[in-house]
Amino acid sequence: MFRSLRRIVVASACLVSAAAPALANVVVVLNSRDATVQLLDQATFKSVSTFAVGKEPHHLMPTPDNKSLIVASAVGNELIFLDPKSGQIQRHVKDILDPYQIGFSPDQKWFVATSLRLDRVDIYKYDGANLVLSKRVPMGKLPSHIAFDAKSTTAFITRQGSDQVSAIDLKTQEVKWTMTVGKLPAGIAMTPDDKHLLVGIMGSDYVEVIDWRTQKTVKRIKAGDGTHNFRAQGDNRYTYVSNRVSNSINIIDQKTLENVGTINVPGGPDCMEITDDGKTMWVTLRWIKKVAVIDLPSRKIVKMIPVGRSPHGVYFANAAARN
Repeated sequence: MFRSLRRIVVASACLVSAAAPALANVVVVLNSRDATVQLLDQATFKSVSTFAVGKEPHHLMPTPDNKSLIVASAVGNELIFLDPKSGQIQRHVKDILDPYQIGFSPDQKWFVATSLRLDRVDIYKYDGANLVLSKRVPMGKLPSHIAFDAKSTTAFITRQGSDQVSAIDLKTQEVKWTMTVGKLPAGIAMTPDDKHLLVGIMGSDYVEVIDWRTQKTVKRIKAGDGTHNFRAQGDNRYTYVSNRVSNSINIIDQKTLENVGTINVPGGPDCMEITDDGKTMWVTLRWIKKVAVIDLPSRKIVKMIPVGRSPHGVYFANAAARN
């Protein structure tokens, strides 16, 4: 009996040990047109499960404590909190109207959501657990992506429909300034030195570099057609920008503000995630219902994984820093 019991205990321990890595390496993909979340196994590249969420889940991000992953359901008007390691639903937060892109200020006091179809930005107070609406700020046509300065004084918003970038003072929650940029500005990111904003000009083929303190464009970095979204390497130096029309990803040196490399990726590359060792990138391909896995040292695609329609956001817990 003792030997049998020991075998059962050992077998159970082996099962737990085998399951842990799969949970730690789940990849969360948002299939925006299917209104689903799809979970992929990072090690085997296989689909683990797919489940329904509210309509048009586009973007996602972890909470500051990394205990939850927030999925923004734009047309579903809600936020879905997932376990960031397993991808399982923790809770729903209803009546968050049209959350398209979402972001926490670096000081973790504010949660900002752009409302693409409602032409406004919603600012919420955040106490580490709950969101309380503080103000709704009218924002012209199609407010899209968000960036913050390092001191959490300002939220910067791209306005795709009016070819502008606006700055919102987080203390007064008023628009401080608005400036004209290139056609259809989309992704926006702050450089690690807090000096420049990088803006993906989706209606053209470049990254617009803005000195946000003087509200002046200081440079245009040539990229590819449909310059769209950013994902930093995590080394305080390089960032990647996806080009949805030219089917490529460029590598931008954030210190020299130069394009230093290109990765060819078919199917409309959009959102990107990078493993914490900096060696592998996962990219959603909006037009062909797939996710590409890229070996970054060789800049080659190693796997194409079928997913749902119009895959957009992608996330996994063992990711590189976002700077």
